[in-house]
Amino acid sequence: MTKKEILILTVGIITGASALFLTTIPVALPESNTVIGDTITGPKPQFGYSSSPPLPAEMTFAGEKVDLDKWYIRERLERELIVSSFSYSLTLMSLKRTGRWFPMIEDIFRREGIPDDLKYLVIAESNLTNAISPAAAVGFWQILDKTGKYYGLVINKEIDQRYDPEKATLAAVRYLKQAKGNFGTWTLAAAAYNAGMRGIGSKLEAQGESDYFSLHMADETARYVFRAMAYKLIHQHPEMYGYFLSPDQYYKPLRTYEIEVTGTVQSWIDFAKAEGITYAQLKYYNPWIRDSKLVNKNRDTFLVKIPVEEIR
Repeated sequence: MTKKEILILTVGIITGASALFLTTIPVALPESNTVIGDTITGPKPQFGYSSSPPLPAEMTFAGEKVDLDKWYIRERLERELIVSSFSYSLTLMSLKRTGRWFPMIEDIFRREGIPDDLKYLVIAESNLTNAISPAAAVGFWQILDKTGKYYGLVINKEIDQRYDPEKATLAAVRYLKQAKGNFGTWTLAAAAYNAGMRGIGSKLEAQGESDYFSLHMADETARYVFRAMAYKLIHQHPEMYGYFLSPDQYYKPLRTYEIEVTGTVQSWIDFAKAEGITYAQLKYYNPWIRDSKLVNKNRDTFLVKIPVEEIR
């Protein structure tokens, strides 16, 4: 084969692969949509690759008005909508995971008086995974060791409740409530969750402001709450942003019962076998177990989840 033939074949392969790649990423192209408040109505979108995601005419977040008449606020929201809408695999996975985890988070928020909109912070934090950040923040809510202990989590070599979605959510709630008490609004409380209460407090004082939307912040924190707003719009109107899931395509909540453990567990492997499950299953349902045994010197009480049946 000559160099020219090799070049032609290579270009053909690359071009074909590129076309295949492009045709697998659906992005919504709105068609005469009507936008009322946080609700977007109209015909189902067509697919396209250069369309701009639809913006609402008006919007609230955590009970606060988002003034989209101001260009710099509108464009900040639009930036996050574009990034999230076109991050197809990440956004699709977050949508699917909400079926499993949002019912639990929503229930805790409802009981604790936290605005429902703040549940979208967990997607901004970890995309509903037990992630570990370069700064050693852990779990769904990306909690640091010291912060987790302060808000009541058990964190040691054997147990790390930052990996427990329910316990971590309760710790996040305590933080958000304290931040709201300090700063007066939920958007500032959300910003503090990203930048720290000391960081937000010092900026408010230095700039003489009392409102998230008027505050100059580092880029990450300036984008953080708008990222959650974008997730709210996409998750409430997935089809308008190119995501088409039937109800059975969302992951189902895990069905479990709980066993109370107050003493020592010599071997979690033996514990799992005694309950008729594998060690892998035990770890999947209880990712907060971090060692192969539990000494439990303080005789703390832990609730171990056992699957009722395999989720399909």
